[in-house]
Amino acid sequence: MSRDHVARRAFLSRFSAAAAAFGAAFGSTTAAQTPSQQPPAQPPSASPSGAFQPARHAEDDWLDQTSAKHRFFMDTTTPGGLGQAMAFARNFLEANATGYKLTDADVAQIICLRHHSTSFAFTDAMWAKYGAALSERADDFVDPATKQAPNVNLYEATGRSSLRNNGITLTALSKRNVRYAVCAMATRRAASVIAEKSGGKVDEIFEELTQHLVPNAHMVPAGIVAVNRAQERGYTARTVV
Repeated sequence: MSRDHVARRAFLSRFSAAAAAFGAAFGSTTAAQTPSQQPPAQPPSASPSGAFQPARHAEDDWLDQTSAKHRFFMDTTTPGGLGQAMAFARNFLEANATGYKLTDADVAQIICLRHHSTSFAFTDAMWAKYGAALSERADDFVDPATKQAPNVNLYEATGRSSLRNNGITLTALSKRNVRYAVCAMATRRAASVIAEKSGGKVDEIFEELTQHLVPNAHMVPAGIVAVNRAQERGYTARTVV
């Protein structure tokens, strides 16, 4: 037998012995590991049933009182933002009609009147009675034509091209399936301003305002809460300024 052959046999024998020793040592080390030494288990993937589901409240069920195919919520906080939202609401209806052959009933739209736009949720009768205070609460809004506090709800007046609603009124939109969310917190603030100016009682004035809303208007605890609840009920929401 050649010297090279003997050397190869000796190398293979030593390699096999080393491999066996390594395997034994590795196996015994793994078996001896405590649970704290074991690698952490991979967490299970989240199941659909474990996804977040918002709570439902009966106070928000009015949002679902529609069979429309699409839902859109516009949040406004200023008089100008409200006017712009009204123009957008009409455009939304028209584009869905011409581009998709949908009717007004196929589209659910809600415009939120909160903060400085809340004053326009009330009828002409309230503006005739409390125009100065409502104007103050609307960030000192004045009639562009007279530069004075209005004595009518200008977003219910036709032919006022100087406003951003492009002549469409809240009532006209309401006849096309548009609804309004009115902030109760801002309404109470308006009642407080009116009470301070007139010497009346806040609760009574608040109740009077809520009884004189524009058509298709719904009082909500707070406009910002309505934004959240509408999104949780499937509305696409955007703020209009």
